[in-house]
Amino acid sequence: MADEPPACPATAPVIRTIAMPADTNPEGDIFGGWLMSHMDLAGATLAFDLAKGRCATIAVSEITFINPVFVGDEVSMYAELVSVGRTSIRVAVQAWRRRRDASEPQQVTKGVFVYVAIDKDRKPRAVEG
Repeated sequence: MADEPPACPATAPVIRTIAMPADTNPEGDIFGGWLMSHMDLAGATLAFDLAKGRCATIAVSEITFINPVFVGDEVSMYAELVSVGRTSIRVAVQAWRRRRDASEPQQVTKGVFVYVAIDKDRKPRAVEG
């Protein structure tokens, strides 16, 4: 029995962008760091809203690059809360691509990002709310 491909999240993406030629590595492929940075921004957006203020990324785990991203692809980042600790927030982030020919979306990357709520002095603070 073949594994079913994952379904694209039903929620709205936190970030949607287009992969451009400037986002490629020296071999002409979309750079994994570019993709991770957009995923981090998506996760941080959710963390900031939950913490009601500034957060810092402290860890990325379980990141898996599943499929490539190509120049011209529309890339959407989806973020979902995993857990909230006293000062930390864990967010699962998925990246999906859609080719310019309007084909079905395809998952390209997934990972878990951990953020810590910080105060004005960049010290950990309790997550509000």
